[in-house]
Amino acid sequence: MFVTPRRRIRRAALIGAVCALTVTGAGLTGCSSEDPDAGTNGLGKLPADKIHAETRSAAGSAEAVRLHGTVEAGGSTYTLDMRLKPDGGTGSVAAEGTTFGLLRVGAQLFLKADAGFWSHDDGDAKAAEKLAGKYVKVPESDPVYKKFSGFTDKDVLLDGLLALHGAVETDGRHEQAGVRTIRITGDKGAGGSLDVSLEGTPYPLRLVRAGSAGTIGFSDWNKDFTLKEPAKDDTLDYGKQLPTS
Repeated sequence: MFVTPRRRIRRAALIGAVCALTVTGAGLTGCSSEDPDAGTNGLGKLPADKIHAETRSAAGSAEAVRLHGTVEAGGSTYTLDMRLKPDGGTGSVAAEGTTFGLLRVGAQLFLKADAGFWSHDDGDAKAAEKLAGKYVKVPESDPVYKKFSGFTDKDVLLDGLLALHGAVETDGRHEQAGVRTIRITGDKGAGGSLDVSLEGTPYPLRLVRAGSAGTIGFSDWNKDFTLKEPAKDDTLDYGKQLPTS
């Protein structure tokens, strides 16, 4: 039977309406021919364990990254805003009502905080005032070095944060800061979840840690920043061990 142009238009409109109703009412996508992987890096076609391996590899190879969010560790909650490179990092950490700055260049770790950070019940107030506002060089033998240097170590920090526990599965497509992502989870979310970019290099963009132990955002991948030791006038070398605080 010959179909007039008017009938073609009417039929197309009818099909479009039916598709709209099925998508809205039942969540169906059968009427759409759009390829969900069009314009992506193809990561969404891979199994979850392969996605996990690809994003960890990309993160490990990056020359710089910024991470910000909260991490629970050792009974404390830390709020981080750190920029990291393979040879060091800089940024701030907040915990237990105080905020302090961290800077590591190579093996040299510096800590900058106010007098309240350095003071303690039986401490020397004069010593606290002397340290306040200065980049205090942390000796490698001091317990503080071991506790806080990890926050400035790109490889150590990412290796620990990007681990997912339990069976790894995909959990749909999402979006982080306008970037399309594929989400993978460990143990159906109980072991953590990770949003991985579907655009360009498959960098991790958002992590929810296992056991709800914090949420971390990742950005500024490969965006360079200046990393150098502070000026001598702004630096204080306290000696072999920092005062207890």
